[in-house]
Amino acid sequence: MKDITQIDPRFLTSVQLDRNSVTAYDVTLPPFSVHGLLLPQDENDRFRRLPEEVAAATNPGVLELHANTAGGRVRFVTDASVIGICAVMPRLCRASHFALSGSCGFDLYAAKTDGSGVHHVQTFLPPYDMTDTYTGVYRCAGGEMTEYTLNFPLYSDVSSLYVLLSKGATVGAPRPYRVQTPVVYYGSSITQGGCASRPGNAYQSMIARRLDCDFVNLGFSGSACGETVIADYIAGLSMSAFVMDYDHNAPDVAHLAATHAPMFARIRAENLTLPIICVSRPDYFFCPAECEPRRQVIEKTVRDAVVAGDRYVSFVDGRDFAAQFGAGDCISVDGCHPNDLGFFCMAIRLGTELAHWIGQNELTE
Repeated sequence: MKDITQIDPRFLTSVQLDRNSVTAYDVTLPPFSVHGLLLPQDENDRFRRLPEEVAAATNPGVLELHANTAGGRVRFVTDASVIGICAVMPRLCRASHFALSGSCGFDLYAAKTDGSGVHHVQTFLPPYDMTDTYTGVYRCAGGEMTEYTLNFPLYSDVSSLYVLLSKGATVGAPRPYRVQTPVVYYGSSITQGGCASRPGNAYQSMIARRLDCDFVNLGFSGSACGETVIADYIAGLSMSAFVMDYDHNAPDVAHLAATHAPMFARIRAENLTLPIICVSRPDYFFCPAECEPRRQVIEKTVRDAVVAGDRYVSFVDGRDFAAQFGAGDCISVDGCHPNDLGFFCMAIRLGTELAHWIGQNELTE
C-alpha cells in the first residue's frame, strides 16, 4: 500500500526552510512572553507546569505529566513574512484516539496589535515518525505588525523552543492580557486537553481568546486526586479565578467526598474573595448511574459554602456541556474525552461562568 503522502502531498508535514533566511529567537528571552509554564532552569531542563518537587510529592502520575506543556503559550509581535519554530521535545505522547497535532503539535494564532480579530493561522504538525526535534513554518504577507500566540503541545514535554523569523523582521513584546492574573484550572485528562485536535482547541485556550485572560492548566491525566500537597500549592498561587474539575480522577465517590470539600476549604482559606468554580464530570450522559452520586458530592460542597456565607463560589453541572447538542455521541472521541465540539461546548458554558466573575460579556461565538 502506498504512503498517503505519495497520493496526496497535502498530507506532508515536513517543511523546507532556508536557515540562512531566518533569525532564531529563544522564546525564554525578551521580547517573547511565555505564559502558563515555568521556564527551564538549565540546558538539560524542560518547561514545567509546576515545580518538580511539588509534582513528586503529589503522586507518580503528576510527576510523569507535570512537564507536559498543556496550556503553555508564547506571545510576541512581529511583521515577519516567515514564522517558523524549532522545538526539542524529549518526551512525546502517541495514542490511537488522540491526534499528534494535539498531543505533540504547536498551533499559531494571529490578531491585531490591540488584540482584536484573533484567528487561527497555522498548525505546526509533527512528523509521524519524529523522535525528539521538529521544525515547522508559516508564510504570510508580512509587513504589518501583528500579535501572535503560539500554543504548546498538550501531552508532550518541550525542553527548548526557538521561533524563527525572516531576517530583518521587527519583533516586539505583546500587549498584556486584559486579565493578567491567570485563571487556574485543576483537573483530569479532559482538563489537560485530551483529545483536542490541536492545542488551541482545548477549552481553556478558547476561553482565553474570548475573555482575553491568562491561564494555567493543571490538568493531570488520570492523576488529579485532590491531594493536600497540590491543594497547598494551588492555594498559594496568584489567581483571578479557580476552576476545580477533578471529579473524573477521584477513584470513587468515597474518595471524592473525603477530598473535595477539604480541598475547597484549603484554597478558600488563603483566598477569601477568589471566585471558585466547582465542576462535575462532563460525560454524564454516558454513565449517569456513576456520575450522579459524584455530582451530588460536588454540589454539596458548593451548597454548604453558600450556606456558610461564601459569595464567591459557583457550581457548573457537567450535564450542561452537551445540552445544546443533545446527549453524547457528537461531542466525544471515545465516550469520555471531548472532541473539538465537546471542548467548544465546555468553553461556552465555563466561559460564560468565568465572564460573570472576571467582568466580561457572555460568550456567544
